[in-house]
Amino acid sequence: AMAWRGAPCLAARLRLLLRSPAAKGRRGIASCIDPSTGLTEEQKEFQKVALDFAAKEMAPYMAEWDEKEIFPVETMRKAAQLGFGGIYVKPDVGGSGLSRLDTSIIFEALSTGCTSTTAYMSIHNMCVWMIDTFGNEEQRRRFCPSLCSMEKFASYCLTEPGSGSDAASLLTSAQRKGDTYILNGSKAFISGGGDTDVYVVMCRTGGPGPKGISCLVLEKGTQGLSFGKKEKKVGWNSQPTRAVIFEDCVVPVGNRLGAEGQGFSIAMKGLNGGRINIASCSLGAAHASVLLAQEHLTVRKQFGEPLANNQYLQFRLAEMATRLVAARLMVRHAARALQEGREDAAVLCSMAKLFATDECFAICNQALQMHGGYGYLKDYAVQQFVRDIRVHQILEGTNEVMRMIVARNLLQG
Repeated sequence: AMAWRGAPCLAARLRLLLRSPAAKGRRGIASCIDPSTGLTEEQKEFQKVALDFAAKEMAPYMAEWDEKEIFPVETMRKAAQLGFGGIYVKPDVGGSGLSRLDTSIIFEALSTGCTSTTAYMSIHNMCVWMIDTFGNEEQRRRFCPSLCSMEKFASYCLTEPGSGSDAASLLTSAQRKGDTYILNGSKAFISGGGDTDVYVVMCRTGGPGPKGISCLVLEKGTQGLSFGKKEKKVGWNSQPTRAVIFEDCVVPVGNRLGAEGQGFSIAMKGLNGGRINIASCSLGAAHASVLLAQEHLTVRKQFGEPLANNQYLQFRLAEMATRLVAARLMVRHAARALQEGREDAAVLCSMAKLFATDECFAICNQALQMHGGYGYLKDYAVQQFVRDIRVHQILEGTNEVMRMIVARNLLQG
């Protein structure tokens, strides 16, 4: 593969994060944006392991995965060996049993190495958590161990061609016949679709509205399950995206998570965590982009002096760092609220997702601008971070929907 000018620089900068504060020199990570600030010693260890994995196993390959649209299965299985396949899943079925804050820290760190791959891993983790939390003992032990090890991979199937933000109007139907459901319909924009093994599907078993929705788990190979063409995307190219199509799929009633009519509640509870996860992925991309901008301003000269001497660029870099830290604090605050089961957790997750994904995209985009023409070349890492996190403002609930959730909470409160 062609040498990628962004990768050695990025991987080297990430490794500086692993050093102790005393070892950080002038070109080290400024303490004001140090992602380990305020963490326990145990959390710093999780973070170090994830950052090291990102620097060694992800950053050097992220451009190739993007260009060739490679789904890096073996790399993810290596991550699963470190406990990253079921981070907040209970240990008795192979999970790591960590908190939502621990999970956010890990996804932020991994995302510095490849945002697209980490974002898929966050969706996979959400699916395993849903089975672990809402499944019965038989379902937990049947599905979770192979998913936590990433021997098998999972996809989340909620969005349909005609229902995105209005998820409660979904049309995919499951008609009960004895001990089975007959599933018909289709899902759109499914991450991992066609390449994954387990599909957590929201479908209509009752009347209109959210109370008529149930949750079924399908396995690849089910008769009548098929997939659309692989979508060509702006970013997120290390994970395939396809439509998932159900044509008279016979699904055992034993594959239903929870009771009939509980599906919409399960979907939304999963998405609360998903919003924290995807916001955390944005944090990692933004942090990496700040490091790349910092490096570029130091080494690039214009008009006889380094760009770092330009006060305008200094101010912009300061704004980027400030936005990054503010977003990180908001995401970690929401993660704690979710872990504690607080009443305001859902709205705080929405606020964190809205703020972090908007601000982190702006940070990455500004880092690209600071690179000038080089930033627009695929030889440089910064453009991939811009492309990979743009979709974070759309998925797991668009940022417009996040605003609706926050406003509704304020006006009804």
